[in-house]
Amino acid sequence: MTDDLFLSIVVPCYNESENLNRGVLAEMHAYLSGARLSYEVIISDDGSTDASREIIQEQLADKPHFRLLSNPHGGKPSAVWYGIQAARGQVVLFTDMDQSTPIDQWGLLQPWFEQGYDVVIGSRGMVRDNSPLYRRIGSGLFGGFRRLLLLHGIRDTQCGFKAMRVPLARKVFPMLEAIRKPAHVTGWKVTAFDVELLFLAEKHGGRIAEVPVSWSDRDIARGKNKSYWSESKEMAEQVLRVKLNDLRGLYD
Repeated sequence: MTDDLFLSIVVPCYNESENLNRGVLAEMHAYLSGARLSYEVIISDDGSTDASREIIQEQLADKPHFRLLSNPHGGKPSAVWYGIQAARGQVVLFTDMDQSTPIDQWGLLQPWFEQGYDVVIGSRGMVRDNSPLYRRIGSGLFGGFRRLLLLHGIRDTQCGFKAMRVPLARKVFPMLEAIRKPAHVTGWKVTAFDVELLFLAEKHGGRIAEVPVSWSDRDIARGKNKSYWSESKEMAEQVLRVKLNDLRGLYD
């Protein structure tokens, strides 16, 4: 970390060429260039198999505070962890490449760090533009199931817009199952690592604030091969594993 750099923004990337080509990095650069903020943007590529890396390298030519990390494929938690390890700021923000929650929502999170919070997360609520009804219902069911077991006071653990103080992030990330026991990952994989991350942050004394943010599904990437129902099943199983791990004392 460097004392004069406040915010490190980590953007995990896997087969995002369509989102990149619609100008998401230019959007981020336009906002950040006008903000009174010392920042860096780390695009952490997770072994993309499309043209993402080439597009990023071309688009970063006029963005001096942006840089690319080229990593082996390991899934989103792996990409975020590579970014955290490379971060030079005091606070790290994770944001998705599709910018469904736009970078300008950072202005809603920053004041909570000034109040002494260690983790500040975006919350989407149930009004989610361009999100089909079955996804909104599924999200509500998942949230209710998860709150029965873990993080009872947090409504939305899955919004891809979260910020943490870097020392805490570096303390708890290596405890995540996806980092402790990396599995062979093929293709795009959505996980509930956010639940385990927030649970660990809370367990290790982190103060968490949840802040409503704007969200609209803007993801047009075609190279992810997502299956909503298989993702949902896997995420529920992961929440159960976190609860069992805690009961077994694995996080102590």
